[in-house]
Amino acid sequence: MTSVLCLGMSALDTVYQVPTIPSLPTKILATGFTECGGGMAASASVAVARLGGCAHYWGRVGADALGHRITDELADEGVDVSTVRRVAGCVSPSAAILVAADGERLVCAYNDPKLDHDPSWLPLHRVGSFSAVLVDVRWPAGAAAVLDAARAAGVLSVLDADIGTAEIARDLARRASYVAFSEPGLAQATGVEEPGLALRCVAADIAGIPGVTLGPEGYLWWDGTREHRIAAPPITAVDTLAAGDTWHGAFTLALGEGQPIESAARFANIAAAIKCTRFGGRRGSPTRAEVEAFSTSAI
Repeated sequence: MTSVLCLGMSALDTVYQVPTIPSLPTKILATGFTECGGGMAASASVAVARLGGCAHYWGRVGADALGHRITDELADEGVDVSTVRRVAGCVSPSAAILVAADGERLVCAYNDPKLDHDPSWLPLHRVGSFSAVLVDVRWPAGAAAVLDAARAAGVLSVLDADIGTAEIARDLARRASYVAFSEPGLAQATGVEEPGLALRCVAADIAGIPGVTLGPEGYLWWDGTREHRIAAPPITAVDTLAAGDTWHGAFTLALGEGQPIESAARFANIAAAIKCTRFGGRRGSPTRAEVEAFSTSAI
């Protein structure tokens, strides 16, 4: 079984379904509600597990009841959480999220500044045992340590480069085999709005392969010579929460299985599209059988 290490953010999401996301202070009545685990790397690990991979999550939570809820839910999904640090005196991460009728969302997250940034406890000697590693930008010190260990061990690595400081994104991008930006993350990292031009700017500074997820427009990447794009399947979005996390988990798993980037991107596009058709954040992440059935029906 292909084993994937996911390091970074985990949280508990409180999700409200609303007609529209308000632009002014007001009161609104939600039409749907759920609580589920969240966080970029943690949700990606759930996607890996549901898609048939052996998923391991490395990260930090508070030594509180919320932290236990977060890791218990991951464990229930089949994710190995034995390498999670529980930080005393720290409140575990959480988020309140509004999901509008068109699937777009507004996220208000809380990360306790006491959540320890020190990566020295990580068992980096184990990184070489994984087929692939995925890190996000929410714990830069931990991500850098794992990316460096993966490179030293010859293990392919993927950076989920969402919104963060440009300096951190560029530093981590230099360490990864593949860099999969969000569109806002790419613009923030480069100061360039046009995705194709922005990828070429990144490519000049890194050794890996840069790309960007473009939602309904699919995945665009630069191979050092030219642009490539794999289109996303057309769907009606209900909830885009955790779609990017699902995409990154699926993409990393597929690369770890030895799939070329074209088929890995197609696989990830389908997994993320299915997730978008379901309300409830990562609860809507699909199984391998569902992705394969979708692929067959689309032929």
